[in-house]
Amino acid sequence: MHPVVKPALRQAWRDLRYVQFGVTAAHAVVLGPVDTATGSLLSLFDGTRGLARLREEARAIGLPDGHVDALLERLAKAGLVDDVTGGGPAAAALRKRTGAYDRLRPDLASLSVVHPEPGGGAARLAARDAVRVQVRGAGRVGATVAAVLSAAGVGQVDVLDGGRVEPWDVAPGGVPAEAVGERRAVSAQQVVRRSAPGRARRAPRRSDGGPVEPPPLSLVIVAPRDGLAAYVPDPATAEDWLATGTPHLYAGVAEASGVVGPLVLPGGSACAGCLALRRADRDPVWPRMAAQWRTPRHRETGPGPCDLGLATTVAGMAASHALSFLDGELPASTGTRWEVSLPLLEWRSRRIEAHRDCPCGAAGQTEGERASGAGTTHDTMAGVAASTECQMADAARQLGIGGAHV
Repeated sequence: MHPVVKPALRQAWRDLRYVQFGVTAAHAVVLGPVDTATGSLLSLFDGTRGLARLREEARAIGLPDGHVDALLERLAKAGLVDDVTGGGPAAAALRKRTGAYDRLRPDLASLSVVHPEPGGGAARLAARDAVRVQVRGAGRVGATVAAVLSAAGVGQVDVLDGGRVEPWDVAPGGVPAEAVGERRAVSAQQVVRRSAPGRARRAPRRSDGGPVEPPPLSLVIVAPRDGLAAYVPDPATAEDWLATGTPHLYAGVAEASGVVGPLVLPGGSACAGCLALRRADRDPVWPRMAAQWRTPRHRETGPGPCDLGLATTVAGMAASHALSFLDGELPASTGTRWEVSLPLLEWRSRRIEAHRDCPCGAAGQTEGERASGAGTTHDTMAGVAASTECQMADAARQLGIGGAHV
């Protein structure tokens, strides 16, 4: 182990005895009291020394045996220390791919803050390389989501869409202007390849020269060019994903509103069918209107409303929620829809409860049973932040800190 005080957390001495790590309320921790010798030892936790050398240097400045290990344990409990050699074999392999690793270093720094255990960020970043995601839609939202996921280290991002690129499909981060007239799926896949960190690697082959079977889908992101299919999703399109247990996330822009969610965990959280049934309970004529909106004469034949700033915002949020899920968390879109509308752009959330009449079976699961499968659910983004603060506060109390968040 080569410990380093997490460089992503800025350090500032509050006075001669207390040092604060981190700026934001969600992550700031105050450590103290710290004597002069321990402060000097902290400066040696820079990732260039192993434990044996750190112990030698601690003895050289007059610190007793065991001081390094005790300090390291306290820092680890507070989520303040990382291991530059940690994360397992996949992380070690990623570090050898210098070009890709340098591109992903900001992502690694962020993950090191979110996941407190030493090497936890590196392990999750490296694990993304083995993940396969499918994005359904190559418009302003879908192509941008696909590009972001690829740039963030997701190993395989497949984009599905029909037709050819129109001028109104073009977006920064999505398909470029020179792609107009090309097949949408092909153009979006080129964007994915260009966005990937490091040089593109050859697809693995079997010993007989044939292609290797692709890994199963970890997530499907439904980001249609016509945002109606995300805002009023058709339950029939999700039947195969429910049958195969494939998680899926809806995202899109309809009229002047953006939507992210719900993230559907088949059998564990509300699905498109639950959403439709809940809406019909509140508005009995809703199914009739939804059927009319989906008929060919009501579908967009030209460019529908899709504000570029709003589309980019939705794509970024959808990609962040997807990455959080792929990294092993349950983001706030799980069983919840987040909406934002022009011009005020205030995000609103609405929890979608599983419906007892939906064949997906999620209504038979309790919240605790759903959470036990993949971590702890959070109903709101504020809940995510509060949970993080509680964890850090607990660690701060173990360090003897009066208040962890400033």
